Amino acid sequence: MTYSIALNFEDGVTRFIDCKVGEKVLDAAFRQRINLPMDCSDGVCGTCKCRCETGAYDLGDDYIEDALSEDEAFERQVLTCQMVPQSDCVIAVPVPSSTCKTGTAQFAATVASITRHADAALEVSFELDQAPVFLPGQYVNIGVPDSGQTRSYSFSSRPGDKRASFLIKHVPGGLMSGWLERAQPGDAVPMTGPLGSFYLREVARPLLLLAGGTGLAPFLSMLEVLAEREENRPVTLIYGVTRDQDLVMVEVLQAFAKRLPNFNFVTCVADPQTAHPQQGYVTQHMAADVLNHGDVDVYLCGPPPMVDAVRQHFKSQGVTPASFHYEKFTPNAIVTGDAA
Repeated sequence: MTYSIALNFEDGVTRFIDCKVGEKVLDAAFRQRINLPMDCSDGVCGTCKCRCETGAYDLGDDYIEDALSEDEAFERQVLTCQMVPQSDCVIAVPVPSSTCKTGTAQFAATVASITRHADAALEVSFELDQAPVFLPGQYVNIGVPDSGQTRSYSFSSRPGDKRASFLIKHVPGGLMSGWLERAQPGDAVPMTGPLGSFYLREVARPLLLLAGGTGLAPFLSMLEVLAEREENRPVTLIYGVTRDQDLVMVEVLQAFAKRLPNFNFVTCVADPQTAHPQQGYVTQHMAADVLNHGDVDVYLCGPPPMVDAVRQHFKSQGVTPASFHYEKFTPNAIVTGDAA
């Protein structure tokens, strides 16, 4: 038996290692050629201090307080030279991956299918040479053939599937959109990743998921995992788009509503001329009860103005979510982060 340990580095790179029962994280990483920060390896210096974001572990008592104080331990700071996992874990490593002599994993992919949703988006599936391990919500860089450039897209599929899916915004004249217009099943592309700090944490309270346009993609991956775990806490998704035709994959959300009994979703369209029942932005359809007086974990994926608008909405309502994780994207880049 082994535990899967996700090491999230400061530069957004995530590497997964296997940790044997009773094995310390530092030893497991070294065995798999990842040199986590360390000096003494005896729980004395504190050089290997990281933060365990999810999962169970044992630190023992063979370290000194100068290396890890009681307050730090309470905040889930850990010494990887002493940490023995007792479940799968996610660990934030406060240095770039290059410092640890590692980097993004690379894998080959071939186009399996392309489904076009009018002029709004393309649902693209790839067959992979190996099932990628990632945290639901993370993204990869996909190379655009014959261009020497990459574009970043969040997985919409479940971690561990050998067929990876992505919901890609159709951008007229865009590099990836242009290639996908002529791509055929079997065409090969390189992928690197996983990347990003936007991913589903351990669920400890109600969830509010806010999606803008193709920012729906990472939530489809999260919902797959939540359904698989039979999550029973309330989960609310508010999905906003600009035009009626931008509202895609609603039938998939309806299927999730049947699989997850405490999952509800609302769709809205910003266009004032819409025929959709809910007109406006996500902030206009955020009922007070879903904020749960701040006892809620919020995940937001959308364009930068949407991220700013949601943050301003929370401020105007006097609500500070227990946690707020966001991913904002432009046609060529993704930025992930956390906000108070």
